[in-house]
Amino acid sequence: MIARLLVYTRTADYRHDSIPDAVAAVRSFDGFVVDATEDPAALEQPLQRYAAVVFLSTSGEVLTPAGRDRLAGYVEAGGGFAGVHAAACTEYGWPYYGDLLGARFARHPAYQPGRAVVEDPAHPATRHLPASWDFTDEWYDFETSPRGAVRVLLRADESSYEGGGMGADHPLAWCREQGAGRVFYTALGHASDAYADPVFRAHLAGGLGWAAGRAA
Repeated sequence: MIARLLVYTRTADYRHDSIPDAVAAVRSFDGFVVDATEDPAALEQPLQRYAAVVFLSTSGEVLTPAGRDRLAGYVEAGGGFAGVHAAACTEYGWPYYGDLLGARFARHPAYQPGRAVVEDPAHPATRHLPASWDFTDEWYDFETSPRGAVRVLLRADESSYEGGGMGADHPLAWCREQGAGRVFYTALGHASDAYADPVFRAHLAGGLGWAAGRAA
C-alpha cells in the first residue's frame, strides 16, 4: 500500500541544516509518496488525501489560524501525524499542539554519543533495534515527561552522556492516539548523518508507517 505524506519543514526559529537530507531520506523510503513544502497555505487546504502529515524539524510558529483548524480537524477525523526532532520546538502558542505531540522541548545538552533503551520492541519504529541502541544526537529534554499519556517506545539512558536533565524517566520516542488519528514522535534526527544511518532510517520509516496506518 502506497501512503502519501505531507512533509512540512517550515521554520520560524532555529533551522536545522539536516532538513534537505531528512526530506530526501523520507522520499527514499519504500511505500511512500511525499509532498514536501514550507508553505503554510498547504496546511489550510483539505488534508484527507494524505495518510499522515509530518512536521520534520519545524520550529516556532509555523501555522496560520486556518492551518491550525485544518490540522486539528484532520487528526481528530483519523489522519496521521508525525513529528521529528524539532517538531517539539514548534507552535508553543497553540495548546492543542502540545497535547497532540505529547511533550514540548525544554533544552538539550551538546550533540554527543549516548544510548537509547527500547521500552516497546513490538512497535514498527523499534522492532529492528537492539535492547540498547548507541546513537549520536542532541538528547532532547522535555518540559514534562509524556509518560502516562503516550506509549513510550524509546527512552534515553542519561548515564551514557553528559548533561541530561530529566533523570531516569526520559522518553525519546513515543506514539499515541488523538481522536481517531495516530501520532508518532521521535526526538532523534538532529544531524544529516542520522538520515544516512540505516538503523535510524528504519526507526523513522517504521514510525511514519505506523502514523500513516500501514502497521499495527
